[in-house]
Amino acid sequence: MQGRILCSTGALIGRPNGRNHKLLGGLAGQLNCDGFEFMMYSSWYEKEEEILSDLAELRLCIPVMHCEKHIGEALSKNGEGDWETAFRLFEINCRMAQQLGAGKMVIHLWDGEFSDRNFANNCKALGELLPIAEGHGLDLLVENVVCNVENPMKHWVELAAEYPEVHFVFDTKMAAFHGQLELLFEEEYQWLWTNGHIRHLHINDYGGGYMEWAKLKTLAIGDGTIDFEPLFRLLKEKRYTGDFTVEATAFDATGVVDTAKLNRSFAYIRERR
Repeated sequence: MQGRILCSTGALIGRPNGRNHKLLGGLAGQLNCDGFEFMMYSSWYEKEEEILSDLAELRLCIPVMHCEKHIGEALSKNGEGDWETAFRLFEINCRMAQQLGAGKMVIHLWDGEFSDRNFANNCKALGELLPIAEGHGLDLLVENVVCNVENPMKHWVELAAEYPEVHFVFDTKMAAFHGQLELLFEEEYQWLWTNGHIRHLHINDYGGGYMEWAKLKTLAIGDGTIDFEPLFRLLKEKRYTGDFTVEATAFDATGVVDTAKLNRSFAYIRERR
């Protein structure tokens, strides 16, 4: 496996440190990763040009952008004006990703309190989101986001039936939350590998039980209960060559980032990819 090991900017920047994107300048040099997955926040709209200019000066490798999560939430609500809002914001995210030089866009196709309650609407929306992303040179990847009605694998199956060329990003924490990590090994789901649907991996730990909402926090490798060894053996067997992103929250309540913890996760992946 030759995939790059990326760090989510969301692991570094959050509410405790003011969601200050300028912190990337000082943190990037302390991280032993190959690049970054840029996480967009809703509070950054109207600041896109400033952010893009600052990131350009840093000359970071950003092959992946993570779409702002309220887009999926708007689609899930499916109320008056929500559809238009979702597509307007998605266009902004795609323009940013293109200017950052990203080739992939991760999306939470469903999200928030409504989650997958109106999944038929989210599924329909994907048909219109895909050509927009493609028009900006982006491979749109649907994440196996946690659900509060059904489960992410069920929805992946439905999306693949509707859009045979759909691509996914598999998140280990999200899967573990629903007790679905083992599905990657089952014969019933080998089409995910043989048909090339999984194009990216989010390698995050989880410390709770089945759908234990209170423990949904994204953890660093080793801080939860996931056994990653079988997964990495499977990835070698399947000759996976895609990228990996570590999203584990690495800042404390004061906003200070534990770069050593992230570097341990990068090293773990690097030894096994």
